[in-house]
Formats: sequence, structure tokens, C-alpha cells
Amino acid sequence: MPFNAPANLETEVDEIVTHYPQKRSASLMALHAAQDHFGWISREAIEWIARKLELQPINIYELVAFYPMFRQEPAGRYQIKVCRTLSCALGGSYRLHEQFCEKLGLDPEKHGLQTTRDGKFSVEFVECLAGCGTAPVMMCNDEFYEGVSIQKADEIMKQCL
Repeated sequence: MPFNAPANLETEVDEIVTHYPQKRSASLMALHAAQDHFGWISREAIEWIARKLELQPINIYELVAFYPMFRQEPAGRYQIKVCRTLSCALGGSYRLHEQFCEKLGLDPEKHGLQTTRDGKFSVEFVECLAGCGTAPVMMCNDEFYEGVSIQKADEIMKQCL
């Protein structure tokens, strides 16, 4: 199935490319633009970006597969990211992740992004969110939370309902 990028995305990526000495250098920013537009990076979007930048699709896919900020499947309206690195793990992040999963009917043992059936929430463990001194930390969409207790996690989730 042919992929037709919306005109505003096409224009945005064309503008991004002008800021780099080589088209290839715009790869990450083009991926961010596509994910901002669609909410995730599909195989078709990878192929489209590769064509735009005169690369092979594998050159774009390897970036999507390497960087955890790029999603290869749709995420929920509210994206809950719980840090799992050492300071946060010691501070209780595994219990936080389990709490979110239990409240939302998701599997706390499953790795990777999980989304509720209604598409409202996604939960995932992520690597360092750079808040080691105030662990455990998490994000809900673009909001950063420090020193998150079980009670605070419940309050955060209630704000989304």
C-alpha cells in the first residue's frame, strides 16, 4: 500500500533537511517529525523517510530499533514511563510499574510498551530519566514526576481520567 505523507509533514521534513549538510544527518529529526504527526513510526513511514533522505530503509529502521523514544506501535493517549535504572529500582519503581499495570489490567511481567484496550493508557519501563537523586521518577506524557509514591502514582492516574 503506497504511503502518502500529509502535506504539512512533507513540508516539515523538507525544512528539516535544509538545516543539515547531508540529508542523512536529518534522519533523527525526520523520525521525530513523523512520530509527532502519527504518534508512532510505521514500516511505511520508515520507507517514506528513507526515500526522502535517499537512504535504504534499513538505515532508518536501525535508528527506530535502537532509540527507545521511537515507538513501532501506537501508544495510548496517556503514556506512562517508569524509570527502571538502579536508583529508581532501589527507590521502588518496580512496584510503581506493577501498580500501574494492575490498575489498568495490564501484565506487570511483560516487557515493552503495553496499551489498554481502549487506547487511553500505555505503560512502559524506560531507561534513565535523569532523576536519580529523587528516585523513583516517572513521566506521564511530557510531565516529569519525582519521588513518586504509590499514592502519588494513583493521584497522577486520576488526573488522566
